[in-house]
Amino acid sequence: MALYFLTLLLLPLASALNNGVAITPSMGWNPYNAFLCDTTEAQYKTAADKLISLGLSTLGYKYVNLDCGWQGKTRNSTGGFTWDNTTIPSGIPALSSYIHDLGLKFGVYSDGGVYACDFVGGTAHYLGSLGHEASDASTFASWGADYLKYDNCYAVNSTDFVDDNPPISVRLLLPLPAHYTTMRDALAATNRPIVFSICEWGVQDPARWPASAVGNSNDIGPPASWDNLFRIINQLVPIAQFAESGAWNDLDMLEVGNTGLSLTEQQTHFTFWAAAKSPLIISTDLSNVSTEALDILKNPRIIALNQDALGKSISFKRRYTNDHDVWAGPLADGSIVAVIINWQSSSRSLTFNLADAGFISATATDLITGAYTAAVPAHGSLVLKLSGGITAPTQKFTYYNAAASSNTLAGGANLRVVNSTVTVVGFVGNGGTLTINNVDGGSDGTKTLSIDYINGDYVFSNTACSNCRNAFIRVNGGSTIQAQMPISAQSWDILFSGYLVSLSGFKPGRNNTITISNPDAFAPDFYRIGVSV
Repeated sequence: MALYFLTLLLLPLASALNNGVAITPSMGWNPYNAFLCDTTEAQYKTAADKLISLGLSTLGYKYVNLDCGWQGKTRNSTGGFTWDNTTIPSGIPALSSYIHDLGLKFGVYSDGGVYACDFVGGTAHYLGSLGHEASDASTFASWGADYLKYDNCYAVNSTDFVDDNPPISVRLLLPLPAHYTTMRDALAATNRPIVFSICEWGVQDPARWPASAVGNSNDIGPPASWDNLFRIINQLVPIAQFAESGAWNDLDMLEVGNTGLSLTEQQTHFTFWAAAKSPLIISTDLSNVSTEALDILKNPRIIALNQDALGKSISFKRRYTNDHDVWAGPLADGSIVAVIINWQSSSRSLTFNLADAGFISATATDLITGAYTAAVPAHGSLVLKLSGGITAPTQKFTYYNAAASSNTLAGGANLRVVNSTVTVVGFVGNGGTLTINNVDGGSDGTKTLSIDYINGDYVFSNTACSNCRNAFIRVNGGSTIQAQMPISAQSWDILFSGYLVSLSGFKPGRNNTITISNPDAFAPDFYRIGVSV
C-alpha cells in the first residue's frame, strides 16, 4: 500500500537535521510518565545510577533527560535561564557533570512558548524559551546538554496554554513554525551536537519537518492504556515512511514498568515502538522496576530492530478488523521484520499469512522468544524476522472509481472534488451509502478488495475509533464486513492506497454490487475500489 499526495502543489517532504546526532533513534530515560513535573535532583541521579547498575546503559540507554518542573519562573538579572533551587539544589551544571561522569548523556527540557507545559492546567508558569532562543541554546550548551526536548505550550501567547488547532504549515506552504525553527538554528549556532526532540504533539503534521527527532503523537499517558496504543498506532500509518537517520517518528515515551498495561501489552508496546524506529525513552521509576519489565526493556533482539543501521520503520500492511494487524519493514541484513498485533482480548492461536508481508515462503525466527510460536496472548504480538523469502507475485485488481456515474449514491453520500483530476465520494455513513455497480465477479466466491480512500479525521484523545473510521461493506446484499480504516493524513487531500479486505458472495458475471455504509458515523471518503482478478 502507498500514500499519494492529491494536491497539485509541489510540497516539501521531511529531511533530517544533519547535525551528526540521532543517527539511530535515541535511547534513555525521562521522568514524566512516572513523576510528572515533580522530579527531584535525587530522582534524576538515582535514575542515572540505575541505568548503569541495571545494565541498561550497556544496551544503549544513554540519555538522562530532564522534563517539566526543573525550571525557574523568572530569569536572572541578565535574562538568563534559571532552575528551581528547591528541585535542583546543586544546580543544573552540577547535575549535568554527575550524569556525564557516569558515561551517560544529559538532556534538557524547555518549551517554545512564553511559559512551559505543566500538569496543573498551565498555572505553574515555568520558564519557556520563546524570544530567548539564542541565549537559552547557548546556556544549555554551556551546561553540557546533549539533548533538548522542546515542548509546545503557550506558543501563541501568554494566555493560551494549548493551541489544539494551528495551521498545518507544510501543506499550506506557510513558513515552518518559528518557535521551532528559531531554536533549531540557535542550537546549530552553539556548535555543540544536541539532539533536537520536538514535542509538538503532532498537531501540525511535523513528520514533514526537518529535525533530529520528531514528535508525532499526543501523550501516551499517564495513565497508560491499550486504547492509547491503538490511537497512536493508527496515527503512524500515514507517516511511517518519513522515518530516517536523523529524523525519527517519536511515538512518545515508554510506559513499560508502569500501571495501566498488562505485561503482554507492555511487550507489544515496546516491540512496536522499537520496530517503528521511535526513540526508546524509558519513563518509569527505575528504583522500583520489576524484573519482568526489565526483561522487556533489555531484550537485545528487539533493541537491535530499533537500532538497525538501515533505519527503516515498519509500515502498515494489513488489518483484519478486531482480529490482528500486520506491519513489516526491511532490515540492513536484507531480511524483513513482521510485527503481528493481536487485537483480541483473549489468548489464541494466530495464523500469520506470509503474503501479507509480501512472501510465499520464508524462514521465520520469533524475536521475542528466539523460537517460533503461534500461540499469542491477549493483546500480544508476534515479531518475526523473515529471511530467505520467496517474493509473492503482485496481486492484480480491476478498479472501479467511486465517483463513476454508474454507481449509486444515496442518503446524503455525495461527490467531493479534491482537485481537477480527482473526485471522491464523501458523506458515506450516518444514512449515506455508496454502491459500486456492475462489478465483475469473475469466478464466484471470495475476493480481495483493495480500497483507496481519504481519511483526515485525526484525534489526540481516545474515541470509538481513534484515528480511524469504520466502513461496513457487503457484496450483493450479503453479510456485512467491518473495515477499521486508519487516517490517511492529517488533512483531506492525501490518499491511502491499498487497504485490503476479503469479502465473499461474488457471483460470476458483471452484475455484482459492493455497498459501503456506516449506521452510526461517517466512513472515509472513497476514491476507488479494486477487486482481485
